[in-house]
Amino acid sequence: MPRTKGSTNKNKPAAPVKSKHDPVDHPSHYTDGKIEVIDFIEDKKLGYHLGCVVKYVARAGKKDPAKTIEDLKKAAWYLARQIKNLEKVK
Repeated sequence: MPRTKGSTNKNKPAAPVKSKHDPVDHPSHYTDGKIEVIDFIEDKKLGYHLGCVVKYVARAGKKDPAKTIEDLKKAAWYLARQIKNLEKVK
């Protein structure tokens, strides 16, 4: 659920609170958009492999710009694994 702070004017909606970087609870490389990556993954019920795909794509180049390609390769690895698992079921 989005974090909001109270408003003194009851007619105006509460403004979102920008949280400070917290490397455990709100890492900046996952909170640079309007929603946190974990909230999207959970809302879409993506599961582990697809959740990792979204996580690595969303953070590519943000946690460590020198590891952009590595993050994208990790996303591709998890996607390939998900496809392989689904093909086994057929």
